[in-house]
Amino acid sequence: MADGDRVLSAGPGCRVPAEEVRWRFGPSGGPGGQHANRAHTRVEAELDLSSARGIDDDVRARLVARLGATVRVVVDRSRSQVRNRERALDEIQRRLQEALVEQAKRRPTRPGRGAVERRLEAKRQRGARKADRRRDWD
Repeated sequence: MADGDRVLSAGPGCRVPAEEVRWRFGPSGGPGGQHANRAHTRVEAELDLSSARGIDDDVRARLVARLGATVRVVVDRSRSQVRNRERALDEIQRRLQEALVEQAKRRPTRPGRGAVERRLEAKRQRGARKADRRRDWD
């Protein structure tokens, strides 16, 4: 599948065409001899959230608040540029999905009666143990 055909889907209101991603390529570091020095397999993918098509306004505001105006991914794990491009698109999609997950509101709770009683009993026992260690000065 070509990058132009792919759609980065991160949930309702967020279906970004992969052609919105800007690419830069360079040689990946590390050993590898002539192939590593000449092949530009390192991939930098950048998605501008403020101008990308396919994102609803409320979803865009949430993404920009959580990720910033641009999402940038650098991948150089594979010796193949095509595989690194796929991994970069997968990573951008994963970040978008994670940013759109709504955190459940925490409802504060109080400790139950049994927990309070166990805590107080443990304190009494600790105090009694310390009291037993004290010397009688009389």
